[in-house]
Amino acid sequence: MERIGFVGIGLMGHGMAKNLLAKGHSLAFRVHRNRANLADLVAAGAAEVSDTRALVAASDIIFFCVTGSPQVEEIIYGADGLLAGVRDGMMVVDCSTSEPDSTAKIRADLAKKGVTYVDAPLARTPKEAEEGRLNTMVGADSASFERLQPVMKAFCENVIHVGPPGHGHVLKLVNNFLALSIATSTAEAFAIAAKSGLSLRKLLEVISAGGVNSGVFQMIASKAVDGDLAGMKFTIANGRKDMSYYTHLAESHNAPCYVGEAVHQSLVQAAALGLGERFIPSLLEAQEKLNGIKIVPR
Repeated sequence: MERIGFVGIGLMGHGMAKNLLAKGHSLAFRVHRNRANLADLVAAGAAEVSDTRALVAASDIIFFCVTGSPQVEEIIYGADGLLAGVRDGMMVVDCSTSEPDSTAKIRADLAKKGVTYVDAPLARTPKEAEEGRLNTMVGADSASFERLQPVMKAFCENVIHVGPPGHGHVLKLVNNFLALSIATSTAEAFAIAAKSGLSLRKLLEVISAGGVNSGVFQMIASKAVDGDLAGMKFTIANGRKDMSYYTHLAESHNAPCYVGEAVHQSLVQAAALGLGERFIPSLLEAQEKLNGIKIVPR
């Protein structure tokens, strides 16, 4: 079986690594900061390594799942970066949400070393990561996808080949634009409803029964009416980052992006209000601050 290297044992990475081990893959990992969730991985046979040389020696495929392109570029080009240590025939897989232009540069630089670089960003939440039920959108040539698919099945329910290299990250940005548009619209709708004296439970009931309903709406609204703002475990800061990547993508294609810019600025505003490290449903808290009202119970 393919030997796996991993960088980024965070909320999503822990479940990914756990399921790779459970399916029989050897796994070596490199840790930068958080050590709180490593004990069960080590108990299951994972090996911690201290540097890139040891990670490469222990791996055929190296996955990373980090915040975004600055962190990815540090993994590739940093002082102990992968670019200097990888060997011919390896595969490197970026499961982060990254900028397509950065992905293209890294892919070209690794190709000079005989290394295949695949963009395979993820959908769903840490809960599904732990259950081995993530979705992934893979940008790769057919041969690379054929090699990678059975490995990703260890932690994904749906492994979808979305097109050639680079298309995974493009599709992820479009996906997140749609999701964050629904989230910001839901927060604004709740604010207007609350200021009008409308029952938020009746709003939830009507939307849930009609065509406007969606999974994102339910993650936010169905819990927020009871004061739970953790129904969508994705931070406002990460949403702001993803929308900045999306607006850059639109600009690179000279495409109008009015809605995208509005969604982006809504997230920038929420972060400026001190809510960046809170989850996306805390866009409701931003609306409370902006409108001077209480929207949901605490």
